[in-house]
Amino acid sequence: MTNQIPLVDYLVLGDEPHLVANECTACGARYFDRRNACASCGGSAFAKAAIQTTGVVKAFTIVSFAAPGVPVPFVAAYVDCGGTSVRGNVVNVEPNDTAVTLGMAVRLTTSVMGTDEAGTEAVSFGFEPITPTAGEAAA
Repeated sequence: MTNQIPLVDYLVLGDEPHLVANECTACGARYFDRRNACASCGGSAFAKAAIQTTGVVKAFTIVSFAAPGVPVPFVAAYVDCGGTSVRGNVVNVEPNDTAVTLGMAVRLTTSVMGTDEAGTEAVSFGFEPITPTAGEAAA
């Protein structure tokens, strides 16, 4: 089995990869970074909350210029995953505004970003379009 590590600490790998946020126990606000206090209510207690792995594109942009070595163009988006806003790239789709649309259904996916000398893979996440089945497309 290949050893893998997540590129970000809120990505959980395994049989069912998913994201985990820090959820304020007082008001339910969710954050992907570490918090000492909730920006919404000031609460200081947090619990881990698994984030839904499917969502809807709420905003996106086609990135045409990036740091050297970063392939362009690509699609950067905000995805609403069951009420939690997640920033991520939309992958496995042509990076244009006819292939990517507001309201498009997407699901979490992972990909290997690189491998070190020991063979350990760094794994990142993105969102790919959910293609409706023939029965769903006809509905």
